[in-house]
Amino acid sequence: MNNLINKAVNLIESNRISSTEVADVLGKKGQINNVYPLNRSHFKVGEVVFVYAINNSNYELHKQIAELDLTDKILFVYNVNCDRAIFGDLVTKYIMLYKRAKAIVVTGKLRDAHTLIKENYPIWCETVSPIGCVNYINGEDINVDSYNELYEQYNGAIMVCDDSGVVMIPKTELNEHLLKKLEFIEFQEDIWFYCLDTLKMSTFEIVCQKKYLTENLLDKRLLEKLEKFQLLLACSVISLGILFSSMIFDSFFPFLILPKLFKSL
Repeated sequence: MNNLINKAVNLIESNRISSTEVADVLGKKGQINNVYPLNRSHFKVGEVVFVYAINNSNYELHKQIAELDLTDKILFVYNVNCDRAIFGDLVTKYIMLYKRAKAIVVTGKLRDAHTLIKENYPIWCETVSPIGCVNYINGEDINVDSYNELYEQYNGAIMVCDDSGVVMIPKTELNEHLLKKLEFIEFQEDIWFYCLDTLKMSTFEIVCQKKYLTENLLDKRLLEKLEKFQLLLACSVISLGILFSSMIFDSFFPFLILPKLFKSL
């Protein structure tokens, strides 16, 4: 799994594959709801370390981050019953500078916005507030079953964070087929912008009609590369035993090569 995580992170990072494109690959899903970039123009992708804050207290949060290795990871702070700002500049500096995290994602509020913005930290959160959490135990802790469920869902996943928000690739979706889909959608975007900027096609012709596949508008080498992606993806589908819906075929397999391939099997 670690090898797959590293390959996926390197692929997304080196090609700067956006959260929007990753969400498309996941079938228009994966968004961490209600979190927004505090500072603009950051692009961060990495393995997730899961922690939580509970009951308008950051006591449990302080304890967790002190014990965890956050180096080159994205810290994901899950909010349980906190309507106050969970932490501010002191904790952020500790996480980013001394624990060496890549980014922070919080499903709640933060405080000390003036400093967090001034330091241009890569933070995604719900919003900001001057009213902070207390730093002592303030109620019953999260129950073990809920914690284990959240930990399994988030810890070790991959998050892609940019100006559009945050999208998560679950561990259950992380495989070689997903890597091929990421490579394909990046190449497809290149083709679409070539059709728009150079061939001056309309977005209807590009996205809906896909005229670039049928009217000899692309260089032969580009068509061959598209066909190669199709074959690789088709083989991956067969080897994994995955049955894709017509929606996925429409989105990722515009060639007629797949029906022909399956017919010949």
